Amino acid sequence: MRMRCRLLNTGLVCAILTLCTAADWTQFRGPGGSATSADTGLPVEWSSDRNVVWRTKLPGLGSSCPITLNGRIYVTCYSGYGIEPNQGDMKDLLRHVVCLDEATGKILWKKDFQPVLPESRYGGGNSSWHGYATSTPTTDGERLYVFFGKSGVYCLDLDGNEIWHTSVGERTHSWGSGSSPVLYDDLVIVNASVESGSLVALDKQTGEVVWRVPRIRGCWNTPVLVPLPDGRTELVLSLPGRPEGRIVGFDPATGKELWHCAGIEDGGYVVPSVVAHDGIVYAIGGRRNTAVAVRAGGRGDVTDTHLLWRVHRGSNVSSPVYHDGHLYWVHERRGIAYCLDAKTGEVVYEQRLRPRPGIVYSSAIQADGRIYVVSQRNGAYVLAAEPRFRLLAHNRFDDDSSRTNASLVVSNGRLLLRSDRYLYCLGAR
Repeated sequence: MRMRCRLLNTGLVCAILTLCTAADWTQFRGPGGSATSADTGLPVEWSSDRNVVWRTKLPGLGSSCPITLNGRIYVTCYSGYGIEPNQGDMKDLLRHVVCLDEATGKILWKKDFQPVLPESRYGGGNSSWHGYATSTPTTDGERLYVFFGKSGVYCLDLDGNEIWHTSVGERTHSWGSGSSPVLYDDLVIVNASVESGSLVALDKQTGEVVWRVPRIRGCWNTPVLVPLPDGRTELVLSLPGRPEGRIVGFDPATGKELWHCAGIEDGGYVVPSVVAHDGIVYAIGGRRNTAVAVRAGGRGDVTDTHLLWRVHRGSNVSSPVYHDGHLYWVHERRGIAYCLDAKTGEVVYEQRLRPRPGIVYSSAIQADGRIYVVSQRNGAYVLAAEPRFRLLAHNRFDDDSSRTNASLVVSNGRLLLRSDRYLYCLGAR
């Protein structure tokens, strides 16, 4: 009976993901955390006066991605403090959840949140720009689930009314908080590595803690649900460690660790989220730039039995995307685009983008036969999703020089691009 329920649950999840793929984008990195969409007719090129369906000024900054549901867009922002690093009075800090009409970009409602203080005080350099709205919301079609770091997890109805609010820890970090919530059955699962050094599952209806996994430290990636061929589903997280980290598979219903495998080297911390295809988990990360492939579904230490390959290529921040037997990503500082054979780990190409992108903290997405990736200050790059390097376009807005850390979103045949100043809807015209 338990196996039958798991099969039904997994089939239901897959069916929902299939439906969402061609329309709404309801969580970080889209359906299943795959960063992939089946939508077609997307624009290759855009600029301030080309292929912009609408542009809406946002009430604050943020690195979180928008999500979409039934003609509405939901996105988080912050204002009042830290517009310039550590400038102003922290008591003026506000967080916002904003709802927009997907067809017109009109703001339908905005809900403000008073933070639990003191919040993170960022260090110098680029780390000062991570901000206070970095976690992407998620939805089950009836409610919104929003993670605001030490201020907690909020459950809202689709009109912004609060249903419950739960703290998952009170600590902060000079890099801030960055992981996003994921949903499994009746659970909201949050990587609260910064806030409490734990992975936490909350009841969707009440916000009560259902299970908690301790000793989750130095981990900024979002957990990914991995469906297996036998109908089971595992929750996978990439954890740091020395001399190498661990890729860990958990039972999403209980939090029980099922397996672990040697993971990312130079493991003081891990930022990129894993991506999975056909039961194979792919992880990148670390300052030494490691990429690892491991077959999910094992038990115990599976390093000797399930580790498929390891190569010294990667990115310290941005996550990979899988497409048609290959992995793609862009290094966060070197501006190098990578394509690896997913079966062997062989480097198919590593090509420097020109013009140089500078810092890339967003993650690549795949749609309509293309790889889309957005740099922080120098526009978006569109590559052919094929094992041959072809730069199809480099797109910038002449009248918007604000930072962009959020990944692109695909929804209903259009792209959504979020900068610190605006939310753009891009469509081929």
